[in-house]
Amino acid sequence: MRIGHVIVPAGDLDAQLAFYTTLGLTVRFRDGDRYAAVTDGTVTVGLADATQQPVAGRTLLSVQVDDLDACLAGLVAAGATAGAPQAGPHERRAVVVDPCGNPLVVYERNPA
Repeated sequence: MRIGHVIVPAGDLDAQLAFYTTLGLTVRFRDGDRYAAVTDGTVTVGLADATQQPVAGRTLLSVQVDDLDACLAGLVAAGATAGAPQAGPHERRAVVVDPCGNPLVVYERNPA
């Protein structure tokens, strides 16, 4: 397990990229106007348009795991609620709500 990135809503990806790169972050990856990842070399911030926001309008933590299904089972046993896994172009992910009501994303990368 590792923290994958923090997902930040981006209604205007170009404006968000200008802001975060001015702050000193560098662009790691861009997927058209839907998503871009910026980093300080350690932490990644994912700038996501409405189609890429797992929870609309919310900034949330994204955690990468090796086995999504096993992780979800463990989190539910620990008191979380979990949505059904969704397949995307780069990953398989699910939105989980912790016992205090905070959403986060848990994902596993698609095989290369």
